[in-house]
Amino acid sequence: MLQPVLVGHKSLTDYTHLVGKPLIEEVRQLAGELEGLRVLHLSATAFGGGVAEILYTLVPLMRDVGIETEWQVMLGREEFYNATKILHNALQGNPEGLSPEQWQIFAKYNEMNAKEIEGGWDVIIVHDPQPAAIHQLVPEKARTWIWRCHIDLSTPNPAAIERLVPFVRSYDGAVFHLEQYVPEGLDGTPIHIVPPAIDPLSPKNMAFSPEDAAYVCDQFGIDVDRPMLCQVSRFDPWKDPMGVIDAYHQVAEQMPATQLALVGSMATDDPEGWEFFNQTMAYADGNPDIHIFNNLNNVGAIEVNAFQSQADVMIQKSTREGFGLTVSEALWKARPFIGGDVGGIPLQVEDGETGYLVSSASECAERSVAILEDPDLGKRLGRAGKEHVRQRFLTPRLLRDWLKIFGAKA
Repeated sequence: MLQPVLVGHKSLTDYTHLVGKPLIEEVRQLAGELEGLRVLHLSATAFGGGVAEILYTLVPLMRDVGIETEWQVMLGREEFYNATKILHNALQGNPEGLSPEQWQIFAKYNEMNAKEIEGGWDVIIVHDPQPAAIHQLVPEKARTWIWRCHIDLSTPNPAAIERLVPFVRSYDGAVFHLEQYVPEGLDGTPIHIVPPAIDPLSPKNMAFSPEDAAYVCDQFGIDVDRPMLCQVSRFDPWKDPMGVIDAYHQVAEQMPATQLALVGSMATDDPEGWEFFNQTMAYADGNPDIHIFNNLNNVGAIEVNAFQSQADVMIQKSTREGFGLTVSEALWKARPFIGGDVGGIPLQVEDGETGYLVSSASECAERSVAILEDPDLGKRLGRAGKEHVRQRFLTPRLLRDWLKIFGAKA
């Protein structure tokens, strides 16, 4: 039932020129004290979301420093993914919750997958709500169980969080992106605050020449001689692509040559995504200067890199955001950035220093026009944003934080 995920090889040494020797040496020292530790990551999907992107780098780096690490994905059917998408949205504040029948579906698939877990692990890390019930079913399968939350729990649906907290309370520890995401009721559970990170050497984040970025964007119908606004995100109401379209219309009134690209991927555990993608297409109303792409248009990691590298302004106008890896990705390309003033975005964006934080489409439009009219402002914001990410949000730092947690549990 559980599906192992194949990941490539990565070497921590390759990151030295980006993060510096002191951090690399600290990671090696921490790992040396944990050599041979057996760790299992358990998640709901291997494609399409931030959790998967993190694990495709974190798992091979853990192996590189001597931690015996595996990643397995729980398997489910459409009824399970529909239920867990509703749960995901409810935990981020949506008033719609799971019906009793959907909670039964949630329990059924957790039970089915729990039976497939082999024993003998030192640590099992369970990512997000979908597999959260598994620990209570087979606690003997690992010496230490940790629940890793990747979503914004600051204002959850009360009924949904009330059902989730007892599952989390049973874990030996829980990890959140931000302090304000820790729900009430976990007083006896050790809590760790660990922001996620991006892999600067992945195809999505490696250095891209302006010529190559322009070539790729041109292949998708972008006029590379005209300014472009761009948002990279899942097609999800919380990402507010329609608000981005509203902002774009206001920008285009003042600067008619401007284009907009909305670039997203469709996750395997997100059936609602297709419905919202179609709604977004309809909202764009056939405007030839609004370009909407997803991974079925052959937009993969390299193409996303090109769009981020080519954009004159990168946007992440979320209304809820657990962290938003696309924020650090855009900042890493040294692009001027505008983000919603919510969730994990302010952790990455210092307003006026490394980008701008906004709360409405009109604010987003106003900041976009200011950047387009002042290229030096855009360059200053972009340089500061890249350095901010270098210091705080690259994968070796995330690896160090996990090793510290393992050491505390050993």
